[in-house]
Amino acid sequence: MSGPIASWLADGRRLHLNHGPIDLIVEAFGQEQERLLAYRQAVARFETILEELVAELPALRSPAGARLRRFCGATAQRMERVAHAHVPAFVTPMAAVAGSVADDVLAALVKDRALAWAYVNNGGDVAIHLADGETLDIAIAGTGHGMDDRISVRSGDAVRGIATSGWRGRSHSLGIADAVTVLAPSAAAADVAATLIANEVDLPGHPAVERVPASRIDPDSDLRDRLVTQAVGSLSHADITLALDNGLVTAQAMHERGVIEAAALFLRGETRECGTIPLEKRMQETAFGYCDSQEGLIHA
Repeated sequence: MSGPIASWLADGRRLHLNHGPIDLIVEAFGQEQERLLAYRQAVARFETILEELVAELPALRSPAGARLRRFCGATAQRMERVAHAHVPAFVTPMAAVAGSVADDVLAALVKDRALAWAYVNNGGDVAIHLADGETLDIAIAGTGHGMDDRISVRSGDAVRGIATSGWRGRSHSLGIADAVTVLAPSAAAADVAATLIANEVDLPGHPAVERVPASRIDPDSDLRDRLVTQAVGSLSHADITLALDNGLVTAQAMHERGVIEAAALFLRGETRECGTIPLEKRMQETAFGYCDSQEGLIHA
């Protein structure tokens, strides 16, 4: 595996950071000198993150428990905190790794810098910075429902992170959701919540769902021998309704506890929504989905 690489994208304004499995797109808006200093800070932080995570990987792959564990690295600490918020549910800090990396690099990017807005997009898990009065328009790939694919986050919103999970995504899922997208106070919080809600969009024992132990796909998986979804066959309308309603119960409970701000759940053309942000009015029937890591966000 090569070391950390930082390069400019073709537009000359977005920074691409890559190290092993971590692939980030970073953009900041402000005076030129402030932007350049911010990018240097982000690169400096990024260069150490993967090594820090690898050093504590065995513990990060272990389930969070009743006691909050101490980790050496800042990103690992962030992962543990947001995972611990969902105990006693089975969850390991790895459920929040992508969002936590995005949050940590964003924190370094904006530290002591005067920026109007900024974001770090880690393959669709997005950490956001907004100065007072600013708005960020975010392009999110649709889920085939024929809806719009943009949302707007305003500085007054309690949303600084967006994440999406589902059985078709980069990580393994215990459920059958096409996509679950969560808006939360941080990317880390959104990441772990999206994972857990997607796990609950499920039909346990349904013959149309093909599952295999996670350890058969990846011997080092933090899910170990839990069955992860590999294929979803034909589902009836009643099946779809039941699976989405199962996930919605979990999403609503998280919202009531203040863990998330809003969530949208998708399965086979059907949708469920919950949250304090009036999604249909504010987002004009926006379709949540996976952000493309190269074209994730657009500022307006």
